[in-house]
Amino acid sequence: MPTAQRNSLKLLQWMMAASLALPLALFLFASAMSRISNSEAADQEIQRTLDVTHEHALKVFETIDRSLGEVTEVVRGMSDAEIVARERSLHERLRQVAEALPQVKSIWIFDASGHALVNSLVEPAPDIDFSDRDYFRIHAERDIGTYIGEVLIPRPPYQGARFFSVGRRRTNADGSFGGVIQASVLPEYFENFYARIGREPGSFLALIRTDGAVLAHYPVVDHEARFEPSGPLGQQMAANPQAGTMTIRSPVDGIERRMRYERLSEYPIYVSAGLETLAIRARWITTMAQHLIFGIPATALLFGLLVLAYQRTERLEEEANKRIEAEEALRHGQRLEALGQLTGGVAHDFNNLLTVIRASVDMLRRPDLPEPRRQRYIDAISNTVNRAAKLTNQLLAFARRQTLKPEVFDACQNVRTLSEMIATLIGSRIEITAQVPDQTCLVNADAGQFETAIINMAVNARDAMDGVGRLTIAVRAVDKLPSETSTPPSPHGHVAVSVADTGVGIPQELFGRIFEPFYTTKEVGHGTGLGLSQVFGFAKQSGGEVTVTSEVGKGSTFTLYLPRVVGRHNAQSLLTEDAPSVDPTSASVLIVEDNAEVGKFAADTLTQLGCTCVLVENATHALEELAADPGRFDLVFTDVVMPGMSGIELAEEIRRQRLDLPIVLASGYSQVLSQQGSGGFELLQKPYSAEQLARVLHKAARSRRLRRDQAPAG
Repeated sequence: MPTAQRNSLKLLQWMMAASLALPLALFLFASAMSRISNSEAADQEIQRTLDVTHEHALKVFETIDRSLGEVTEVVRGMSDAEIVARERSLHERLRQVAEALPQVKSIWIFDASGHALVNSLVEPAPDIDFSDRDYFRIHAERDIGTYIGEVLIPRPPYQGARFFSVGRRRTNADGSFGGVIQASVLPEYFENFYARIGREPGSFLALIRTDGAVLAHYPVVDHEARFEPSGPLGQQMAANPQAGTMTIRSPVDGIERRMRYERLSEYPIYVSAGLETLAIRARWITTMAQHLIFGIPATALLFGLLVLAYQRTERLEEEANKRIEAEEALRHGQRLEALGQLTGGVAHDFNNLLTVIRASVDMLRRPDLPEPRRQRYIDAISNTVNRAAKLTNQLLAFARRQTLKPEVFDACQNVRTLSEMIATLIGSRIEITAQVPDQTCLVNADAGQFETAIINMAVNARDAMDGVGRLTIAVRAVDKLPSETSTPPSPHGHVAVSVADTGVGIPQELFGRIFEPFYTTKEVGHGTGLGLSQVFGFAKQSGGEVTVTSEVGKGSTFTLYLPRVVGRHNAQSLLTEDAPSVDPTSASVLIVEDNAEVGKFAADTLTQLGCTCVLVENATHALEELAADPGRFDLVFTDVVMPGMSGIELAEEIRRQRLDLPIVLASGYSQVLSQQGSGGFELLQKPYSAEQLARVLHKAARSRRLRRDQAPAG
């Protein structure tokens, strides 16, 4: 699967996860903020309600207190007998005061024994002892000012609603206890008021004494209610006696509430207001539900769109994978077709060459064959072998498996020299022009393969012009390769050698095949289709590139790019070959060759040259021969590709043992040689002639003599 497609699917997966996670995170964050805000709003609402109830309670108790003060002034200085004597008028006065105060049920005046002297309800007052009531006992003990009592039930024969008392001590002229002036206050008055202002669901309002006794409670309860001093509210009031806020589960009805209390300034009373935590939570849930009404459909829509996009991308990816598989199958088929074409081309050309060799051998076997014809057949075999070797080299060059012999040479100088040879090769009807700068353009490549590549491009141009036209060979230094190439840039730029013709040109659709081996548009018998493939393989193996530009009917331009070399180098000409004469020698040569026929040919050839030969079949036996007597050999001639230790490994082992022996490698093909070179050892390409074998052995032996002559005397 391509990386871009995998990344697209991963991105969509992350987006799908984010489309759920991000709204969820935002919702949780908004929920937390909304809960905090909702709690703050509830506290503010509770405070506003508490302010109203506090103001109301304060006015109610101040009014009652003033009324009691007024009654006190009326009876001040009167004895119990005088009060009884004036009971009727005082009863009427108390009734008027009580009726003026809706919160007051009745007003009473008690003597020192707890009996009623006068009240606002009936006249005469019944003879009932009230000395056991809390509002009487507390004043009998001492003067505590205004006292607010517990909630009580009327004592028979009196009936009606529950009440709590607000009373004052009645003092005689001598300062002694004279009785109590008391007002019975209705809790339901406060509860009705609380019901009017506590309209919000979960509202709570209460009037609480400092000892925790509940005087009025909303919602109304049908039993006595009390907050114990040791409970959470009692402890909070003890710690913060003026005001406070807390969340508490009420012992009255078991409901958890958020509540705030505040004390009436000079009275032992707290006013409290609150909201049920369930009601506060319900408000918060309602608020968040409104967000969810819009958020859930939007999130679901976004997630659904992403799912659809993911499924579509997945389908497209599956289709792309199927297309890639089909293209890979097509390319595999094309590779098989190209391999079949390559195999067929090789078989065709080699069968032609073998036919010549076979026919020549058959003719040479005739005993009556004249000498001139015999020599002609021998030459035919030799020429055919050379053609076969050239064909093999072209195949290896295309495959970038040929063993190159790179050297630094001046491409400008070599193109000048080649121009004269090419002029003869392409014929007099084609005008040839060489555009070569005066500056030096050094490259590090195989000079022989460079020559072959230029000649192949020139021959291809000649055939495209059908023998008539203009051929231009140009050399120039360039800083960078064309943008469409994939070859990495060279630090010093490249040398570009262009071969342009005025031929028929190449159609654009054939650009992808012109470098394939054995591909040709020429007639049968007019080309092997290996020329341009050799150029392609040589360029790639040398770290360069080859490009083509063409327009049908106007000609083509092939450009070979090779990495440029800068600095001081000894440039060599590719056409000057060091071919020293073969001097007779009595050298002793150790031949290492796993192919018996090739080894026998090499031994016979060297024996004819006057050498003494020892033939072994592998590197292990060669090392044994050298270990027995290394001084009896003057040179080691070894094949490269052998079972076990290779020829290069054998040469490196001999060098490691510091044996002063020249080493010559022989190979038709080796992947190690094509990738890493010969390691500084002399190399002879197979197939080789007796003359080539003698020349390279002579060169190796001469190098040994030069080293010995230049060595300092011991």
